[in-house]
Amino acid sequence: METLQRTANRGSISTGYDIDNSVKLEDANSEWFYNASPTAGNRRTYTFSFWIKRTEIGAVNASGNAYVIGAGQHGRMFFGGDYFQYRFDDGHDCRNVSVQFRDTSAWYHFVVAVDTNQLSSSNRVKLYVNGESLAVDDHDGGSFPDLADQGAFFSTNYLTIGTAPFGGTYNVGDGDYDMSGYLSEFCAIDGQQLDPTSFGEYDEDSGIWKPIDVSGLDFGSQGYYLNFSDSANLGDDASGNSNDFTENNITSADQATDTATNNGCTLNVLASLEGSNDITEGALVSTGGSGSFNGTYGTIGIDPFNSTVDWYWEIEASSTTNGSTDDIGIGWIKESRITSGSTAYNNVYADGISRYSSQTATAAGDIWGVLLETGATPVFKLYRNDSLIHTSTNGIGGVSFDTLMFPYITVKGTGTDARLNFLNPASSFSIASGNTDPNGYGNFEFDTKGGYALCTKNLAEYG
Repeated sequence: METLQRTANRGSISTGYDIDNSVKLEDANSEWFYNASPTAGNRRTYTFSFWIKRTEIGAVNASGNAYVIGAGQHGRMFFGGDYFQYRFDDGHDCRNVSVQFRDTSAWYHFVVAVDTNQLSSSNRVKLYVNGESLAVDDHDGGSFPDLADQGAFFSTNYLTIGTAPFGGTYNVGDGDYDMSGYLSEFCAIDGQQLDPTSFGEYDEDSGIWKPIDVSGLDFGSQGYYLNFSDSANLGDDASGNSNDFTENNITSADQATDTATNNGCTLNVLASLEGSNDITEGALVSTGGSGSFNGTYGTIGIDPFNSTVDWYWEIEASSTTNGSTDDIGIGWIKESRITSGSTAYNNVYADGISRYSSQTATAAGDIWGVLLETGATPVFKLYRNDSLIHTSTNGIGGVSFDTLMFPYITVKGTGTDARLNFLNPASSFSIASGNTDPNGYGNFEFDTKGGYALCTKNLAEYG
């Protein structure tokens, strides 16, 4: 388990191949892809490969299962209890119930390789994560597929990505089984049982598993390759087979540049410092809950004293805030003050955060720019609709910066949304004009004032 988690790709390594795009899927919005009438391929021998960054874990919906792909009633690849599980067909489950995948800051690479013509039953289904074998240690009362058995995948069954086709007659997507997260490099190989080296390799310096170019693979006649590069047609099959998928509630705003070769900062869904905020839309929207303050922080930390560049991010409020009944707090939190419990907010506010909250009326749709100028005396600047409204040197009200600071927000007031943009804007973030950072990364409403996007390519280069 330690090896599988250690080799999870956080995108901070140098690579000769870059993945340009991913797609954000949100279970609350019933977002998925489907192919209503696929043509049958080789139902005995095939391989699936995909990269995934999860943004919701545990019992994420009514069924408790987050489906990556489904074929008819019995073809399944999903996370149940955060374990990865695969079903060849009814009675032939091949699951791992030893390793949970709960790191929402990481990209994982999964491979499912099938060949029921193999004489040894254990060779008929092979699971891999980050280049390593993942044991099939449970069959849910069933077994490995029988010799020369034909399963649900590569049949004419209704096919979905991001949910299960469990609606009534198993020919529509079912919102009780949706996943939330980012997907990229989704490959289906018809007719071959491949190992992970067809899709990735270990970085020789770091030992981290990283993607390679898969465009030259033989996908077979009914295989497909979704690289999510066409924002107007995210279900386009780039394999050359024209086995396209139809988008369900997916728009161009769901295309992202958060990938396994440039991992973007998101909100940490494992940590709610106080209150009960709901984190959605690729972990880029925090919605206020029942608590007085609903605080959380980002997945990428910055050393404000030793970084060689400045850093920039944006936040949009969904509704008017007035500083008394509704409020959005914006700032940076010290690693040492990341705690949980009823006093977390007070602890953070007292001596752990450089924070600013507007105490005047803020119109819905206002966009706040957050700039951290680094150096011997770090400076925190806050812009409202591109106008500088606040500057603080080395903290606010005597609260000093520490050597590791994370972007931090609080949302006070039930139903108020804070929409984040660290690299990619949340799908509901209103971007009217696109601006990038000095390296060409990101899609921001306003000029970044020389600040860099919070992503691992920038982090690796500038610290």
